[in-house]
Amino acid sequence: MQDSVTVRMAAPAEKIWNLVSDITNTGKFSPETIAAEWLGGATEPAVGAKFRGRVNRNGWGLKYWTVCRIIAADPGREFAFTVLGPGGMPINTWRYRLEPIDGGTDVTESFHLHPSLPLRLYWLIAGRARGRTNNKGMRETLERIKAVVE
Repeated sequence: MQDSVTVRMAAPAEKIWNLVSDITNTGKFSPETIAAEWLGGATEPAVGAKFRGRVNRNGWGLKYWTVCRIIAADPGREFAFTVLGPGGMPINTWRYRLEPIDGGTDVTESFHLHPSLPLRLYWLIAGRARGRTNNKGMRETLERIKAVVE
């Protein structure tokens, strides 16, 4: 119920963090999340801030909005948010970890489904296909970011 992809980028961690933590950029990089906007007066990444994302699930037309809450906003190091379900229940956490290396940054994007019974059942039924889709989407997202920062 989790996976990650790492891509090395020839750019400083701070530059990459500024792109991934500005949720209004999400639609430029993600193959599934086509737009995002701040909620509740938030205008920048901070722990506890909320935003909503417009998702085009699997790229085949099922479009919906999700509300997300930022759980990590450490400039140059980490940005993470949790997708919230009904009643504010956490569903999925998406995370970007940035590790400076000589000449650039290793950027890891990951997802982790929260271990509720409905999500465990979902993963048993659709996990293999959804896992492949998420892995492909994370790689595509990171490659798009890389193309901009390099």
